[in-house]
Amino acid sequence: MALLEVKDLSVRFTRREGPPVDAVQRVSFSLDAGSTLGIVGESGSGKSQTVMALLGLLSSNGSVSGTALYRGEDGGDLLTMNNAALNRVRGNRIGMVFQDPMTALNPFLTIERQMTESLQLHKKLSRREARRRAIEVLDTVRIPDAARRIGMYPHEFSGGMRQRVMIAMALLSEPEILIADEPTTALDVTVQAQIIELLRELNRERGTAIVLITHDMGVVAGLCDTVMVMYAGRTVEQADARALFAAPTHPYTIGLLNALPRITDDDDRPLQTIPGNPPLPGQIGAGCAFAPRCSFADDTCRTTVPSLDARSDLAGALRACHRPVSAILEAVR
Repeated sequence: MALLEVKDLSVRFTRREGPPVDAVQRVSFSLDAGSTLGIVGESGSGKSQTVMALLGLLSSNGSVSGTALYRGEDGGDLLTMNNAALNRVRGNRIGMVFQDPMTALNPFLTIERQMTESLQLHKKLSRREARRRAIEVLDTVRIPDAARRIGMYPHEFSGGMRQRVMIAMALLSEPEILIADEPTTALDVTVQAQIIELLRELNRERGTAIVLITHDMGVVAGLCDTVMVMYAGRTVEQADARALFAAPTHPYTIGLLNALPRITDDDDRPLQTIPGNPPLPGQIGAGCAFAPRCSFADDTCRTTVPSLDARSDLAGALRACHRPVSAILEAVR
């Protein structure tokens, strides 16, 4: 039984003017205990809204459909839980590291206050016990001199240290699932590597299942078992990470990987980019959303949305593309 089984998750936002916007459309995935899933795509692809919907954190004009079973039928459907039931899961069994550590922490409260509140709520610990537990977790994520620094305010920490505090807060209740939304954004490359190594250790040593949301394919390559590529609110490719990086078969995935600089590239080789821009919300055409930017697109692509089907050459892998796998692989060799 999967730890988390998401099926046909869709998110829609109403607007004061104009038709509703479908931000996420029929996304499905499963997460096993101890596994790592990377959700990748450009800004606006629906990555963050997917997990916000799972945790009941959509804005007031958002609605969600589909199912998201936590520990099967016994654990319940996250999408239909009332607030009381959902509060027993989020921050407790499912931890969340939000996108921007600079703004996710309350600047007016000490780190101690922000951490101990969660433990007092979910674990019913006394303030002294909660403080001791908070210091232990700060030590785990390698905050130097945690017993002293726990009394500081967020502005007294560097960006990398604030990100570690965010991860520590998500780990306080020893969750089974950790969702990390762009955990390395705005951090220098050395700190990025440290954060990814920390997540890897949590997965390896504690068996914490991780959902990593990012636009950085390099980060995914270093951490994830499975990759789900999203574009304009839909899943366009999903596969084992090694297989996807070795032989991507959706033109969008190929474009993302080609845009990565490689150490073997010539000094004068220009960085490759995907032409055009992602569609604006509510302005997706009748066919494949990627068709206007795709060099493989034909009339069928521009008029018919491709279904997400199993790849013929790789068990367990999915892709949403009208062009055959063999034709794509032959063209990019």
